[in-house]
Amino acid sequence: MVVETKFARFDSITLDSGVALAPVEVAYETYGALNAARSNAILILHAFSGDAHAAFENAEGQEGWWDNVIGPGKAFDTDRYFVICANVLGGCRGTTGPATVNGATGRPYAMTFPVITIGDMVRLQKMLIGQLGIERLLAVSGGSMGGMQALQWAVSYPEAVAAVIPIATTSRHSAQQIAFNEVGRQAIMADTDWNSGDYYDGPKPGRGLAVARMVGHITYMSDASMREKFGRRLRGKDEFGFDFSVDFEVESYLRYRGSKFVERFDANSYLYISKAMDYFDLSAGHASLGDALGQTAARFLVLSFTSDWLYPSYQSLEIVRALRSRNRDVAYCELTSNYGHDAFLVDVREESDLVRGFLASTYAEIAA
Repeated sequence: MVVETKFARFDSITLDSGVALAPVEVAYETYGALNAARSNAILILHAFSGDAHAAFENAEGQEGWWDNVIGPGKAFDTDRYFVICANVLGGCRGTTGPATVNGATGRPYAMTFPVITIGDMVRLQKMLIGQLGIERLLAVSGGSMGGMQALQWAVSYPEAVAAVIPIATTSRHSAQQIAFNEVGRQAIMADTDWNSGDYYDGPKPGRGLAVARMVGHITYMSDASMREKFGRRLRGKDEFGFDFSVDFEVESYLRYRGSKFVERFDANSYLYISKAMDYFDLSAGHASLGDALGQTAARFLVLSFTSDWLYPSYQSLEIVRALRSRNRDVAYCELTSNYGHDAFLVDVREESDLVRGFLASTYAEIAA
């Protein structure tokens, strides 16, 4: 099955900052079929560097980033559910972002693009869902930044979603998480090719963006997974070079990941999206996290992983405790995995079993 990216256009969107962004376009993909009652729609929310291509193959032969859980008979069963995934506001994969041409100037927005939030991303998704004729989603789900969006959906639009599945995520960034993002941003802005964000007519700040990705990728893995994958093995040599060329396999891997990232991602989008994650605080505007989550009406399945040190389980437990303090319907499971934060993408067998059962019971309850 080859899937095609679609586009929806809106006259404007008013952001949390008060700025009206106009016009705005969103890239999205759909899998499966919407039923007559329009009750089987699931919105998948991508992580920081993801995009709308979540499943199956596209015209370029690229597999979706969560293809192992979306499809016939999989956790998000496309024989049963209508699955939607959209690129976030501020992205660089089809949705309006810093690289988009500003109609008023005829040039890319670059750093004149307004600052965005997770709430803004969700607001645009709600506009898309409305355009698709869906009043209430069966579920919203995502890992990492996708989990933040799922939580925001539950708080912002409680009557528009029946179930929420936040995976390996948090209700707000810790100082350490903000610190890692700031290192990435500073790496980009220190690259002379960044040119204060105005680089679209010249060389990209590839060195800075590659370093930002290298730092980020380290946080996605665990010590155990890195030890198993690389150890201290040397790259194509039997002894140290005693210079600053690549000696270790892990060095080669990080440089490769950084260079590949530069080919597909925009440095300014990195700045805007990482800042949106740092600004995210689900309790903002409420007396507490419990008060924020107390206004939700959905069922929750919260998942975390034992080796995830970027979004450790204690942050998921904070969400669970807040929900339970307000007698919300929530199930929680910490899954054993050595893959670190990346576990929600690669170590999916148990995750799939839990999601499959949770969705089936939610769907049966709605259909009853």
